[in-house]
Amino acid sequence: MASVDECRQALQELAARLDRNAETVRERIDLDRTLACRITDLETAFHGRITGGRLVELADGDDPKAKIALSASSDDLLALVRGDLDVTSAVTSRRVSIKANPFDLLKLRKLL
Repeated sequence: MASVDECRQALQELAARLDRNAETVRERIDLDRTLACRITDLETAFHGRITGGRLVELADGDDPKAKIALSASSDDLLALVRGDLDVTSAVTSRRVSIKANPFDLLKLRKLL
């Protein structure tokens, strides 16, 4: 099981990667949504906003009103961010749960 700090670091790494790729995806992906990332085995959460192909305003704590909610174990979150776990197969196998509008899911998949 990964720690809260490792999960925070993984999300910061994801934010940095999205920031580096933002210029190439901004025109293709019109997505401005709040995001909650719930870590099930640590009973903790993080929240932020996806806008312009970037993950910004990343902070500790849940956002119950987030338009996109991702729930995963700490190890699965780290595997997703590292690219060791495919988002589609993770959702299909129920290792990861993403609650969002179907159109937002398609856009989000392109970002990841």
